[in-house]
Amino acid sequence: MNPKMSIRMMLAAAPLIAALMLPNSVSAHVTLDQREAPVGAGLRVAFKVGHGCSGSPTVRLRVRIPDGLIAVKPMPKSGWQIETVTAKYDKPYGYFGNATLTEGVREVVWSGGKLADDHYDEFVISGFLAASMTPGMMLYLPVVQECETGVHRWIEIPTAGKSADDFKEPAPGLKLLPRSGQAH
Repeated sequence: MNPKMSIRMMLAAAPLIAALMLPNSVSAHVTLDQREAPVGAGLRVAFKVGHGCSGSPTVRLRVRIPDGLIAVKPMPKSGWQIETVTAKYDKPYGYFGNATLTEGVREVVWSGGKLADDHYDEFVISGFLAASMTPGMMLYLPVVQECETGVHRWIEIPTAGKSADDFKEPAPGLKLLPRSGQAH
């Protein structure tokens, strides 16, 4: 092969090679399996964990439950213990018919397991998005991922004019949609 042609091919391929060597920002975060859900409805969401902390395995995952996500229940996970922290809601929420909920799960913690850095897994909760939530807004679920060595705090919540892409460790978010039957 012509040496000038080899140099041209290497120069042309350099941006592609550099892009492949950079970490993939989408897989570098704890993300949700769904990105949107209607208010006034049940919800199942999985927190997708695609890596540990610089090679160290994940050993604990803590999820803070935001206002408006009520009646939360975590899914058991083989090899992991579950702890829930219950507290009063900021306000009462209507729930299925005439029921009113004033307290519930505000944090879920999975611990005692070990998710290797080169493996992937999901941690699941179910709940209900209160009908009083505002369609069109983002609901953020901050997550702290603890590893044998190190921690990732996926807790950064964008303010007006910012997006999750503007942050190193953004909280996973869920766009709230109108309740079924509501006009868009």
